[in-house]
Amino acid sequence: MAVLSKIRQKSALLIAVIGIALLAFVIGDVVRSGGAGSSRNIGSVNGEDINTQIFQQKVSQAEQGNQMSRNQAFQMVWNNEVNNILLKTEFEKLGLQIGKEQLINVVKTNPMFANSPEFQNQLGQFDVAKFNGWVMQMKQAGPEQWQAWLNYEVELEKFGLQQMYDALIKGGLYTTQTEAKYSYHGENSKVTFDYVTVPYSTINDDEAKVSDTEITNYMKKHENRFKSEPTRELTYAYVESKPSDKDKEEVKETVQAFLMPTVQYNAETKKNDTIAGFKATRDLAAFVNANSDVKFDSVFYAKKDLPLEYQEQLYNLQPGEVFGPYLFNDHYCISRVVNKKAGAKANAAHILISYAGAPQSAATRTKEEAKAKADEILKKATAANFAELAQAESEDPGSKANGGKYEDISKGQMVKPFEDFIFNNPTGKIGVVETDYGFHVIQVLGKSEGVQIATLARKIEASEATADDTFAKATAIESAASTGNFVAEAEKLNAIVQQDVTVRPFDEYLQAVGARSEIVSWAFNKDSKDGDVKRFDIPDGYIIAKIASTNNTGLLSVEEARKIVEPILMNEKKAQIIRQKMTGSTVEEVAKQTNASIAVIMDATRQNPLITNIGNEPLVVGTAFATTKNESSKLIDGVKGVYMVKTTLITLAPNLDHYNSYKTKTEAVVRSSATSKVLQALKDQAKIKDNRLGIIQ
Repeated sequence: MAVLSKIRQKSALLIAVIGIALLAFVIGDVVRSGGAGSSRNIGSVNGEDINTQIFQQKVSQAEQGNQMSRNQAFQMVWNNEVNNILLKTEFEKLGLQIGKEQLINVVKTNPMFANSPEFQNQLGQFDVAKFNGWVMQMKQAGPEQWQAWLNYEVELEKFGLQQMYDALIKGGLYTTQTEAKYSYHGENSKVTFDYVTVPYSTINDDEAKVSDTEITNYMKKHENRFKSEPTRELTYAYVESKPSDKDKEEVKETVQAFLMPTVQYNAETKKNDTIAGFKATRDLAAFVNANSDVKFDSVFYAKKDLPLEYQEQLYNLQPGEVFGPYLFNDHYCISRVVNKKAGAKANAAHILISYAGAPQSAATRTKEEAKAKADEILKKATAANFAELAQAESEDPGSKANGGKYEDISKGQMVKPFEDFIFNNPTGKIGVVETDYGFHVIQVLGKSEGVQIATLARKIEASEATADDTFAKATAIESAASTGNFVAEAEKLNAIVQQDVTVRPFDEYLQAVGARSEIVSWAFNKDSKDGDVKRFDIPDGYIIAKIASTNNTGLLSVEEARKIVEPILMNEKKAQIIRQKMTGSTVEEVAKQTNASIAVIMDATRQNPLITNIGNEPLVVGTAFATTKNESSKLIDGVKGVYMVKTTLITLAPNLDHYNSYKTKTEAVVRSSATSKVLQALKDQAKIKDNRLGIIQ
C-alpha cells in the first residue's frame, strides 16, 4: 500500500494487521468440538458428518473475511467441507504427513508471507528466523491471536498435504512413446478425400420434433452428464417504482423556486418578511443545509473534479453567479460559486528514503544514514530526470512506478510537513522534508485553481400518487398470476417479464432484477409448490414471482436440458431421413441421387479435422484415414450433416528417432487437468448426503 495514501492515519503494528488478515482468511476449524448445537447434521460424506453449527460458523467467517454474499459463502464452505473430507481420506490411505520443514516451505510459497518485508532479509529473500520470531510474537499477543494462528496453521497443513498429493498424482502419470507417436501423427499425417454431404439444415425442424419424454429418456441413459441439484422454474414480473415525468417536473420547479426570494409571515412582528433566495442569501451554508438533500460542501475542486457534462459552465462561473437547475445523478441541482482560489490543488513528486523503525518501513539504515542519502539524492535531482530517479531510489511502492508523482493534492490530504512544502513553494522547487515515514525529496510540479461551489440538490423521487399507481399495477399482476394470464397482464402494464428461469437452491442473482436470494429461498421452501405466487416488496419496486415447475429428480429439468439434448436427438432423426435419400454405394452415386456436388478436402489432419465452410468434423476425417485409397466409405453421421467420403491420398508423417517433445507436451496437457479430474472422480464415487435445504432456508 502506498505510504502517502495512509499518511494521515496512525500507524499500526504489523502483527495486528496480519492477525486481522489471518482471522479473515481462516476457514478451517474454529471450534474443535460440536458443542451444544443442532442435533441434525447439514450433510455427510462417506458417513462422516458435517456439523451444522460449525458449518454455519464457517459460513459467517467466510462471509465477513472474504467480503462475499451469504449464498456465495454458503456454497464455498460446502465445497470446502466436501473436498476436505474426501482428501483427508486419501491422505490417510497414503500415509501422507507434513513435517515442520515442509510446513515452512508452504509458508514460503504463500504471498502474504513471502512478499512481506517483515519476513525478508536484506536481499529480499524469505528469512525463516524472522518468521519464527513473528510466530512467537503472535503467541505472546494473547490467546485469541494465537488461536487464530493455530487455525490458520491447520489450513496451511491441509494445503501442504494437497500439494504432496497432487505431486504424487502428477508423478504417476506417464506418456508412452506409442502415445507420443500417436500425437505426432495426429498433427502431421494428412489425408485428402472427396466427399458428398446432405446437411441436417435441409430438413425442416418440424419433421424431427423432439418430445419431453425423449429428452428425459436420453438424460436417464446418460445420468452422469446431466446430474443436477434440485431446480425450480420461475416466471416473474418486475414493476419498477420510478418517478413519473410529472414528478421530475415538480422537483425541477421546486428547485427553481429556491432561486428567488420568498415572502413568509412573521408571527412575532405580525408582518410579512422577505426571505432572500439562493441567488442573494448571505449565509449559503445555512440555506443549503436547510433546503437541500445534500449538505453544504466547503471543499475547493479542480476543474477536472466537476461533473463532466457541466464542467465548463460550473468552472467558468464567477463568485456569486448561479447555474441551474440541471439534472445530475437523479437530483435537480442549482449551484452558486462561493469562491475561487489560486493554488488550491497541487501536483508533486517525491522520493522516500525511510529508516529502520519508521512506519511501514523495511529499511535497515539508521535515521542519520537516511538523511544523508536524501541529501545526496537532492544534489542529483537538480540535474537528473526526477521521475527516473524516483523509480530507481524511492521506497514508496504507491508512487515509485509512476515517477514518484501524486496529482491533485488537497490541503489536509498529506502530513503537515509534506503539505507545507508543496503549498508554500513555487512550481519547480525541490527540497528535502522529514516526516514520520522518513525523508522525502520533493519536487513541486504544478498548482491549479480551485473553485468552491454551493449546490442545492433535491432528489427526484416517486410521488405518493406514482407509488400508488405502481402498487396497483403490482397487485393486478399478482392477481393475474394466480387466476389468469400472468405474462400477458404484466406485459400490458409494461412490467419487465422473465419466463422459465431455472434456479438452484443457493443461487443469488436473477435475470433483470439482480441479487434476489429471498425469492430463491421462497421457491425452495418446503411449503412452496408448483403454481404458488408471491409478491416481493423491494426498495425499487415489486417482483411478482410464480413457481412454474419443481424438479427434484437429480437430473436437469427438461427445459434446461433441451438446449443440449434437442440438437442431438433432432440431428439423429434428420440423419435417418437423409440416409433414405442418400442411396448408392459410391460418392458419385450418392451425389447423383441427391443432386449434391462432390467437394475435395486436402491435407486434413486428425488434430485439425476441418471441413472448409462447414466446421470441425472429426468422425468424417477419421473415417477418411481409415478408408482404403480410392474406395468410398459407408454413410457417416457427422456434426453438421450426413457424409460419404472417398479417400484419394494418405500422407503419413515420417517416423522419428524419438518423440520426446510430443511426450513432454502430452504429459503437460494431461497433468494440467489431473487434480480436478481426480477430485471429481472422488465426488462421483462418494456417498454425499446434502441436508442443507432441510436445515437452512
